[in-house]
Amino acid sequence: MVNVLFAAEAERWAEYELPLRSAFRDSGIDVTLSTEHDPVEVDYIVYAPNGPVTDFTPYTKLKAVLSLWAGVETMVGNSTITAPLCRMVDHGLTESMVEWVTGHTLRYHLGIDQFLTQQDGNWRLGFAAPLARDRKVCILGMGALGAACGQALAALNFDVHGWARRAKQVDGVTCHHGGSGLDAAIEGADIVALLLPDTPETENVLDAERMALMARGGYVLNPGRGPLIDDEALIAALDSGQLAHATLDVFRIEPLPATHPFWAHPLVTVTPHIAAETKATTASQVIARNVVRGEAGKPFLHVVDRAAGY
Repeated sequence: MVNVLFAAEAERWAEYELPLRSAFRDSGIDVTLSTEHDPVEVDYIVYAPNGPVTDFTPYTKLKAVLSLWAGVETMVGNSTITAPLCRMVDHGLTESMVEWVTGHTLRYHLGIDQFLTQQDGNWRLGFAAPLARDRKVCILGMGALGAACGQALAALNFDVHGWARRAKQVDGVTCHHGGSGLDAAIEGADIVALLLPDTPETENVLDAERMALMARGGYVLNPGRGPLIDDEALIAALDSGQLAHATLDVFRIEPLPATHPFWAHPLVTVTPHIAAETKATTASQVIARNVVRGEAGKPFLHVVDRAAGY
């Protein structure tokens, strides 16, 4: 018998109980799944940091902590997590992110916003979108989400460039890496989408200097993490005309305070952290797969590198 503790917000249990039970049943493993277990009997914890567990010390036979969240910046500093910590790489979440990034890229590429604000009876000429192949799109972050977004945009013939800290190969994407590759990826980009984790190395990765490298009148999409962008530099770039618009889904403080200048800025679209959310059905399949691997003595999937922070 494998004991799995569900340790997330109480309302999540109603959402996840049936999908998890179904996924474990399909896996063929005999699992006891509950929101309450004797800590010394727990083998795996399905975890979210806003749930009831903060001290993992009592869980003496714990084999892995299986996060429901893709981002782990609030988890890696917990010194009581000594078992492998696995982040959520959910194919349902990936599909959602691809749809959000592709949708907003096409919105900018086709100039849709201007037509929404020009329904006044005047027939205006002068704007037609170039071909996608003539738009350089830069994606910062070539993990599972960034690579999937890059390939979707490449399939539409955008000139896609991607950047990662380490060398990557992604079909259809011109990949850059390391410090020197970052500027090369951004230089001349019409659209920059940020899909990096939040680490000390990635904070303010899109700052004033790098915004200046973009094509004048460029666009920024941030469905990654709030601290990736220098907020003040972004507002200055929008006010100067260096950037034409930014769509932001994530922020340094969430919910975004009502007094924050992003709300009132005419060149900023705020979406309330809805670009991509873990889907209970597909996430449960990922969790069950990792438990199967653990019980078979195989390496876990999506193990967090504590030193790197993701």
